[in-house]
Amino acid sequence: MPIPARRRFISLTLAACAAGLAASRTHAQDDERADGLAYGTLPRQRLDVYAPDLRPGAARPVVVYFYGGSWQAGERADAHGIGETLAEHGIVTVAPDYRVFPDTIFPGFVDDAAAAVRWTRDHAREFGADPGRIVVMGHSAGAHIAALVATDPRYLAAHGMSKASLAGMIGLAGPYAAIPPREPHMAEIFPATLRGRTLPIDFVTGNEPPMLLATGTADTVVDPRNSERFADALRARDDSVELKTYPGYGHGQIVDAISASRRDPSPVLADVIAFIGAH
Repeated sequence: MPIPARRRFISLTLAACAAGLAASRTHAQDDERADGLAYGTLPRQRLDVYAPDLRPGAARPVVVYFYGGSWQAGERADAHGIGETLAEHGIVTVAPDYRVFPDTIFPGFVDDAAAAVRWTRDHAREFGADPGRIVVMGHSAGAHIAALVATDPRYLAAHGMSKASLAGMIGLAGPYAAIPPREPHMAEIFPATLRGRTLPIDFVTGNEPPMLLATGTADTVVDPRNSERFADALRARDDSVELKTYPGYGHGQIVDAISASRRDPSPVLADVIAFIGAH
């Protein structure tokens, strides 16, 4: 049964069928939302889609957004404000859940992210999106996950895709060069036996998709130097990267600035929209 509408968005009930996805939906001001679609067989392998509309033939950009939570918390409902905001700007947004500790350790959550990207490519047209305009985006741990999908080719290759399948990557306050040492359970989530595989900065080869790295000067959770070092590594390989630093922004503020609950002008949102439009 359809879930009651929240704000401008309408829940859709979609069921897999032999011909693809069949939808039972209603409309409200041309904005639509699909809840809890499966991109895998496990309980956490579900996603929501926020779409401006479902016009046949539309070719909108699509963002696959990964929330943060120290790789051990969070849920796709955390992306509600961002999904609404981007849809209001004509961008289809896919917000997956992914497995977290203790149900999995690295690289289980990155495997899930790549599977969600493949689902997005396969179903993009059903939501009025262009499968050739996929941007991966994340905040904090989600930015780390998005960046690994965009740098380490193994994850997308497992799903018949490559870095060239992505139009871009947007990272908000991500730990690209060092795992935050003060977060609990890091030694369990990122075992020493996997050292050398866990950081996006170690996989830069010069064929990465364009990237936007956003960080706040007041971030005390993830050192802003992560974004600076990652940007330097990308530039050294002649990759396309924009580094945006926002004075006074803390770790949570940088993602809250994109939420639909904020109505004051946001430079973070403006930069994200401009980046997506350019790529």
